[in-house]
Amino acid sequence: MSSGVVSYNLADLAWPDIRKFTDGDGIVLVPVGSIEQHGPHLPAGTDMFHCLEVAERAAPLADVPYAPTLPYGYSPHHIRKVGTGQGTITMKASTCQAVYYDIGRSLIHMGFKKLIYINGNASNFKVMDPVMRRLKYETGAFLAVYKPYGENYMGIMADVLEGSKEETPGWHSAEQETSQMMAHDDRLVYLDRLNGKWEKSHKPAWLPDAFGKEDGFHAIQFQGYDYFYLPFEHDDYCETGLVGNPFYAKKEKGDEIYNRFARYLADAIVEFRKIPVEVHDIEFTNRV
Repeated sequence: MSSGVVSYNLADLAWPDIRKFTDGDGIVLVPVGSIEQHGPHLPAGTDMFHCLEVAERAAPLADVPYAPTLPYGYSPHHIRKVGTGQGTITMKASTCQAVYYDIGRSLIHMGFKKLIYINGNASNFKVMDPVMRRLKYETGAFLAVYKPYGENYMGIMADVLEGSKEETPGWHSAEQETSQMMAHDDRLVYLDRLNGKWEKSHKPAWLPDAFGKEDGFHAIQFQGYDYFYLPFEHDDYCETGLVGNPFYAKKEKGDEIYNRFARYLADAIVEFRKIPVEVHDIEFTNRV
């Protein structure tokens, strides 16, 4: 560790250690996850663990600190039926935005100039843009959101995953996420609970047959095109919480995926360091 710190987690550091980073290029990572059901075989904290793993692996590569991971996010569609113990803890959009803002404002007040939010849950992105813009417009700080997950875009994971497009390897609790959880802690993965069966996203029963649905996105097909977005509940199109085939999952794949996401972020930080930033109105005056 070139900064001479024993940890890159801000919670582990005293202020003289943190000042090494604020007096330097002022880059900090902000992992934000969610606690939401991930089917019968993965833990509710899956998205939180994903962004934490990327932060922990990228920080020493890039020599930048990271804030403690925010476990909660925006997951109203995963709450499911009352009293069923699904595990989802969601924040309202306004609460989520307020928390993201306060974290960002605190870090800027601290002296950080460039904030990179590592988003572990795709639905968080729905509420993040106004926060990023507000922080940018108010202070001039550099803001970025990094989304190290798959869904319908495999990107740098394409040659790691084996499942076909029809098996939606990057969607909820399928091959990608199951592999990653195996790499994080394979004691938390229970593939035997699936009894060899996996689930593909399907059209909700209440939609007419003229419409179709193939993955976990909130779009539907009509006449062969995706021009409609509906505010679905997750159990409208997926009974178990699993969208795709997780049986290709391997611990080694998850480890490689985490490492690729971490290296990619570290490489980007090299370039982000070159961006000139003039930060103003630094004091978090509305902090009460």
